[in-house]
Amino acid sequence: MIRTALLEDLDAIAALHARARATYYRGRLPEQAYAGEAETARSREGWSRAVNRSESEGRVFCAERDGQITGVAAFLTADGETTLTQLHVDPEHWRRGTGAALHAACLAAWRRAGVGRVRLEVYEHNLRAQAFYASHGWRPDPSAVPAGSHRTLWLEVGEASGEGAASGE
Repeated sequence: MIRTALLEDLDAIAALHARARATYYRGRLPEQAYAGEAETARSREGWSRAVNRSESEGRVFCAERDGQITGVAAFLTADGETTLTQLHVDPEHWRRGTGAALHAACLAAWRRAGVGRVRLEVYEHNLRAQAFYASHGWRPDPSAVPAGSHRTLWLEVGEASGEGAASGE
């Protein structure tokens, strides 16, 4: 089930976020950059701000199975640009369609809001995520110069795949 995130979901969301990030940051960044009490508190604070946004500013969706949050996605619209800021699936729930269902919920919300184009940044070493996004129609901007350790991808909402591809998420 996909639903709008609630404030009471924050601890579960922050914990899921930490587990997901560890899969692609472990061995590449110092552990304190993605795990530990301080990082969990910072993450929870950020998720709290996202959950408290007005619907016109963005949304946070949770995937739930058997009462457990198995995935989360968030987007923000500011200054006329919509950004998919987060999409994480608990590693224990990969390859079950959770990421595709969260992506479809975001896509439906963007279409309802009349959003034509969305951007995201993906960690350059997170090849699993890059394959997932490519399977859903996200493309790099050929004119963009890579900045730091992340790549920017764009989705033309009218051309996006709303169906679950074999994505691994």
